[in-house]
Amino acid sequence: MRSIGEMARDGGLSVSALRFYDRAGVLVPAWVDPVSGYRWYEPEQLEEARLLARLRRAGMPLADIRLVLAAWSGTDTDLVRALLQAHLRRLALGLTDARNEFSTLRALLDHRENPLTSLRTATVQLSVPASKLAAALDAVRFAAGTDPDVPTLGGILFDIEGEGLHLVATDRYRMAVAQAPTTGHGGSRVQTIVPLPLADAMRALLTDEEPVQLTMDGDRVTLETGDRQTAGQSLGHEFPDYRRLVHLPAGHRARVDTAAFREALETGPVRAGEKRKQDGESQDLSVLRVAENGTVIVCDDGDDDQNNVAVNREFLLHALAAGARDELVLEFGAPTAPLAIRRTDTEGTFSTLMPVRLED
Repeated sequence: MRSIGEMARDGGLSVSALRFYDRAGVLVPAWVDPVSGYRWYEPEQLEEARLLARLRRAGMPLADIRLVLAAWSGTDTDLVRALLQAHLRRLALGLTDARNEFSTLRALLDHRENPLTSLRTATVQLSVPASKLAAALDAVRFAAGTDPDVPTLGGILFDIEGEGLHLVATDRYRMAVAQAPTTGHGGSRVQTIVPLPLADAMRALLTDEEPVQLTMDGDRVTLETGDRQTAGQSLGHEFPDYRRLVHLPAGHRARVDTAAFREALETGPVRAGEKRKQDGESQDLSVLRVAENGTVIVCDDGDDDQNNVAVNREFLLHALAAGARDELVLEFGAPTAPLAIRRTDTEGTFSTLMPVRLED
């Protein structure tokens, strides 16, 4: 294993930067000495460190870097290319160094060999309780991407393994995961990305309590309920490794009364944040802090504690609505790590929001 000093020297990152990316959940060491707190890294993480160093020199936001690193370890070169191209379009013409870094990354992608096989299969058919599938779609739909530059994220991942079905959606700045039980498959892992129009059509059919039939035949996805059905083509891309993205740093967990917390957000102070990359509009930020008694406070303008976490207020309100519970758990890690919104009755359905750096 490599020490943090060796990783810094060979990966092109400073020791302090590696500590920062650990706290942010971007590049987490393989092992931390429980006595000294010293960080150690697997040899395979050197490539990720070098990739991370290049992306940061090019000015890519942390939200995009997390997805690139997650996709880099899989077969999804389309998503990596899409993210690179989207960022290039945002760069000023004078950023020559950044253009050189992305040219190098494209060359690496062209020559990179990947031994992993696709998770798609010829035909899979399974049964899902209609109410469970409806609830899972409702829990993740708000987080799906709409950026035309990153079409891979413009759908909902259906991830089937054994008797479990996970639904996942992300637009880079937020991610939602939900699960539903299934019967009839019980085999190896299978994934497909259902485009949003088809996912919405599926949701419209889920009005009964009876189980529905979900079929994946190559790139075609079909949902049947009684004498009704909807079908369409899945997106021809690979989804980033969401399992990697949900390993967040440990922190504070606080229970909130959903209705009361929503009111506090809607009536409490907001701060103007940076313009959103996807639409150029400014975002209203809510700045949060966990008090000593375990309650979550919406901070006023004069509260600039370094442990405060700033998030897009609209996104947080969407996540509370999708949580669909009277009481939810907010999980705070480092101020630079994602904020998790979890249900109290299950760990399998939750969402995360990327924090927003406050302007100086």
